[in-house]
Amino acid sequence: MLRERIEGKWIDCFAEVFGRCGVVAGDVVAILAETQSRQINLELAELALLRLGCRPFLITVPSPRLSAPAPVRSTGASDALGGLVPVISALSQSVLVVDLTVEGLLHAPELPAILKGGARLLMISNEHPEALERLMPDPALEPNVRAAMRQLRGASRMHVSSRAGTDLQISLAGAQVGGVWGYTARPGTVAHWPGGLCLAFPAAGAVAGTLVLDTGDVNLTFKRYIQDPVRLTIVDDHVVDIAGEGIDAELMRGYFAAWGDRSAYAVSHVGWGMNPAARWDAMNFYDRRDFNGTELRAFAGNFLYSTGANEVAGRHTLGHFDLPMRHCTVSLDGVAVVDNGVLVDAVRPPQPA
Repeated sequence: MLRERIEGKWIDCFAEVFGRCGVVAGDVVAILAETQSRQINLELAELALLRLGCRPFLITVPSPRLSAPAPVRSTGASDALGGLVPVISALSQSVLVVDLTVEGLLHAPELPAILKGGARLLMISNEHPEALERLMPDPALEPNVRAAMRQLRGASRMHVSSRAGTDLQISLAGAQVGGVWGYTARPGTVAHWPGGLCLAFPAAGAVAGTLVLDTGDVNLTFKRYIQDPVRLTIVDDHVVDIAGEGIDAELMRGYFAAWGDRSAYAVSHVGWGMNPAARWDAMNFYDRRDFNGTELRAFAGNFLYSTGANEVAGRHTLGHFDLPMRHCTVSLDGVAVVDNGVLVDAVRPPQPA
């Protein structure tokens, strides 16, 4: 097991990322945490901000009582703030919010009010600092993700296929497109570290077809590599059938059903990973408590299908699956951006030295 202690190199990493977020000496920066947050990341954030001459302050709220029928994992829909107006006000008046809540505020209902005040928000995934060190944002990735976002915005349809049997049609009309490279310096925006992906939140009624999770694909909610294939039938955005003989299909059926909420079966977002430093096999190297798995959403060439909250389609739920898949072909209006799990030249980021 990796130790959690202050290391000078990790302060360096945090300071570098905050610098890329455009903070300068004298800036007021909020560090948002909850009582179940990873303590070492709070300490590293504070020390790094002080090194930069910023004026950080820490808000720690109690992790709320569990209200869901099943454990909530990796949703980006933290309910830690609980609508606390004084906290939202303080965050919105900050130059930067360092989000260290366990789940993150990406889909939290309070996020629009925080951003409206002009704050920018950096979600630092609940990882051990070693993973964050290994996945330091590479500025060379930003123009590639931006180019992929332009391709996605300019397309009307996405088609995803695989030799395993995936055949998925996605209308991009009315979709909200996003991309993350690990930092943000623009007021009113959100980024997360690790980063390196391009995605779309489809409008309601946009997704239909078959999604086949093959051996070696990832159920990130369960921090588990798929062992036995699972076939999901998707009609009008919603998973309507989960076919498979093994434990993977059984586990998915149980988690979907636990919510008693049709929205839990619906699509949240779709996209592809672009980060050559992120590793598909990373789960093998960490204890579960040391690993949140954000990099598996971002490894280059994966197709990411996620279920759960989707503000564009008017759906909010804490039920969530992140399903990074290998060996898929992703096409936009008939032009491949990912070919059998490999980024095509037009969207391939530079490889690490």
